[in-house]
Amino acid sequence: MVFPDSLETSISQAVEATKAAISDHKTLLKIDIAIPELKPLPVAQQYLSQLPDLGENVKVFFSDTGAAALARHQWQDITYELRGIEELLEPVQPENEAFVFIAPTPVEVGKVEKICSQAGDRVCILFNPKLEDVSIVGIGMAGRSLRERFLNNIDSCYSFLPLERGAVIRAYPSDWQVWWAEGEEEGSEYQLLASEENRPSGERIGQILAPLMATEDVRKPSLLDNMQQFWKALTQ
Repeated sequence: MVFPDSLETSISQAVEATKAAISDHKTLLKIDIAIPELKPLPVAQQYLSQLPDLGENVKVFFSDTGAAALARHQWQDITYELRGIEELLEPVQPENEAFVFIAPTPVEVGKVEKICSQAGDRVCILFNPKLEDVSIVGIGMAGRSLRERFLNNIDSCYSFLPLERGAVIRAYPSDWQVWWAEGEEEGSEYQLLASEENRPSGERIGQILAPLMATEDVRKPSLLDNMQQFWKALTQ
């Protein structure tokens, strides 16, 4: 795998990773392109427009009916059924071949889990999900049960998690990879620092980057602040 030099390349990698996972009979998948500045709808549209192989009867769920209506208006190239997740009393029908959830939030985690459970062996894709808010999911027995029962069983099919000058990337079936730019200048080459079988923890990323950080200006606020925020997000 090469480091994606554009959003389009990252989306293409996500599409290929999805196809590979489905070919290996993976059915509960997660796509994370975690760039804060990006709005989820246009990115999801690009992703789905390149993924026409899910079937002829596919439901795409949004967190609210307004987002679904906007997508129906704007996504002229998408033939899938676009719905708010609370719109349908019986969202899973026998004729449905796959289900996609666009940026589901912790508020919808129960509904998402129910649909995925009812889907059985049909493909369910969570695109840029934000399901683990401790204040909603919980940190006690209920939260732990939810993680063991559902959240921990979601396969990270594609992840692009940005660093200050690089990213942690996973594209199925490859390992998790830590990439870092050789310089701060635009156009600097990215080097692969490490490949990990499992998603690296914040502590592990710190260990991988430590030799490079030692040669950087560690007093630079943007570098340290962004790295600390990223490590915290990884461990949540």
